[in-house]
Amino acid sequence: MTLIEISKEYFKTFSNKDLNGLKGMFAEDVSLRDWDIEAKGLEEVLKANGNIFANVTSIQVKPLNIYNDKNTVIAELEIDVNDGEELLLVTDVIEFGNEERICSIRAYKG
Repeated sequence: MTLIEISKEYFKTFSNKDLNGLKGMFAEDVSLRDWDIEAKGLEEVLKANGNIFANVTSIQVKPLNIYNDKNTVIAELEIDVNDGEELLLVTDVIEFGNEERICSIRAYKG
């Protein structure tokens, strides 16, 4: 599987609010940073994702463009929150480490 394919699977797993699936995709030392959250380590990142999922009825991530350079994927995304209640344009910078696991996610709104 290419890193772009793994990234698409990550977006699908996130959209399904599947914490178990995400756990299998993340490295132990994964980090997450966006405009509201900064989390480090597997358990803290899973907790942060769980909090996001608990605060929305639905969340659908649609990749608009995806670019790959070495171990980094940059994805322009459209995120639909609560069936059209809020539409976010976000760019994710995802870095992969050993065994093609996600070791860093940085998300930028706008």
